[in-house]
Amino acid sequence: MTTAPHPAPEAEPKRGGGRPTRAEAARRQEYLIEVATRLFMERGFDATSIDAIAEAAGMSKPTVYARYKDKRELFEAVLRQRIALWIAPLAAAAEAQAARAGPEDVETALNDLSRTMLAYGQSSGAAMLKRALVAQALQFPDLARLAHEEGWMRGVRAVAQILDAFEKRGQIAVPEPEIAADLFISLIIGRSAQTQLYGLPVDPEMQERRRAAAVRLFLDGVRGGV
Repeated sequence: MTTAPHPAPEAEPKRGGGRPTRAEAARRQEYLIEVATRLFMERGFDATSIDAIAEAAGMSKPTVYARYKDKRELFEAVLRQRIALWIAPLAAAAEAQAARAGPEDVETALNDLSRTMLAYGQSSGAAMLKRALVAQALQFPDLARLAHEEGWMRGVRAVAQILDAFEKRGQIAVPEPEIAADLFISLIIGRSAQTQLYGLPVDPEMQERRRAAAVRLFLDGVRGGV
């Protein structure tokens, strides 16, 4: 689902010509990241310039450079924001399971979680941004490490918390929750991520069948020792 772009915050009148308030500065920052994300997704890293981002955001180049010293640093900010979107639902699910007093069906929980992961992976521009990251991984290995450690591995730890909560209730057996979580995420999004990375069409019906089969296969393994 697409949304209409927000008006450029810098175009808003300033009170008395003075410095923007903290709230105004935060809105400008958010808008700058939003515009940069869209351009990086549409054009890729190399074809996107600070000039183009500044123009699209209705900001001056000095304003952008006051926040980010170069394009790589701005791309890192975009990447961090996308990682936060990926982690938020996983972390929320982990906290909910840890706080839950009564039993819950593990199959229902993992089906819901797997749908959430796939929905994020298919969100607008996610594959295009991933292509931009892959293309820059050799030139900027720190960005690749950021995506792996702050993105994938934090996701693994969040899912591991969920699996650990179910193990403590005696519903599954996972001696090494992080390894099990890594395998679960790979089962769910591995093929979908590869297909999108290559720009190939996704068959929603087949993807749903594969997702459900992956959950069943995983549960067959972790329930075997219970």
